[in-house]
Amino acid sequence: MNYIQNKIKSMKNLFKDNNDINEKSVIGFISFLVMVIFALTDLLTGYLGKDLVINEFIYDSFTLITLGCFGIAGLEKIFGNKK
Repeated sequence: MNYIQNKIKSMKNLFKDNNDINEKSVIGFISFLVMVIFALTDLLTGYLGKDLVINEFIYDSFTLITLGCFGIAGLEKIFGNKK
């Protein structure tokens, strides 16, 4: 039970303004992971002789999310917060 309470507290810490986790990088990584899973699934279904039908708009959205998150996180790292 104590383990679960610690995990709940750590999840609450994600939403605080003063944490060590860069949320943009986390979202970018998850989006990139979805794109990799899509690519592997597409390769697997192609090998099995079936066509994987995914709307191009969905894949493009994940691409833009990934580029946007990593781009913003990179710019923040380069220029830093001037606090």
